[in-house]
Amino acid sequence: MSRAGYNLKQAFSQMGRNKGMYFTSIMAITAMMLILGLFFVAFVNVNLFTKSIEKDYNVIQIYLKEGLTPEVTEAAGQSLQTTEGVEKVEYVTKDQALQTLRDRWGENGYLLENLPENPLPDSYTVYVTDKDAANNVATLAPGIEGVDDVVYYRDTIEKLAQVSSFIELGSIIAMAFLVIVSIIIVANTIKLTVFNREKEISIMKYLGATNWFVKAPFIWGGIIIGILSSVIATGLTYVIYKRVVGIIGGDILRILSVNLVPAEQLTLTLLASFLCLGIGIGVIGSAISIRKFLNV
Repeated sequence: MSRAGYNLKQAFSQMGRNKGMYFTSIMAITAMMLILGLFFVAFVNVNLFTKSIEKDYNVIQIYLKEGLTPEVTEAAGQSLQTTEGVEKVEYVTKDQALQTLRDRWGENGYLLENLPENPLPDSYTVYVTDKDAANNVATLAPGIEGVDDVVYYRDTIEKLAQVSSFIELGSIIAMAFLVIVSIIIVANTIKLTVFNREKEISIMKYLGATNWFVKAPFIWGGIIIGILSSVIATGLTYVIYKRVVGIIGGDILRILSVNLVPAEQLTLTLLASFLCLGIGIGVIGSAISIRKFLNV
């Protein structure tokens, strides 16, 4: 414990003597982690949207015209049921549709209470066996008497999947690049600290100090840089994302009937990831610098 306490004391002492360098390193790595954090929350939410819509991938919503007679409505349902590839057809009244929307909106469902009238039409929900069947129904349904509109999410899902893949690839490339740059920044910071303590280190080595005894304070300095950067970056990501959720969260809910992932739900995961990344960057950067410039 005394050895660990000494190493930490020396690490903080080095930071005190080189405030400018350490501060610059922490801010630079924080900025890089912030970029990764924003990539992360974007990827999580796009994934959420994709999975939410995927539940309706093999489901087609057929909206009916207003004022249809029961006979026309029933005939439309029978035509849909006999279409190749259709497994099941469910009739949904406008009141049922409004209640479903209200349930989806959750605590924001009260926004639908004061509507002067129900704007939703009656509809049929058509469940199909596969994508080809869905395409077939989407093509034939507009020609059925009484059908007003067809909603099929295939194009939307495929586009969201492409966006999700792009963000994932971009995150991996950005992470690799930013991690390398961060390691270089830490290594240079530690290198300058080593130069400032060159005489002191020479005396320590002359008196028989072990390699680890010399290295440890610098390693801890790198770890501290990583930890502080991680905490600051997590806090900034939380504040920015929380603000974004407050501004556009309601619009996303009304458009897609999907909530953005709560900021609180992402914070712990983000903090744990950043801490692992930050500590790793600090240790690797310090080790590289010490080996190269101290030769110990």
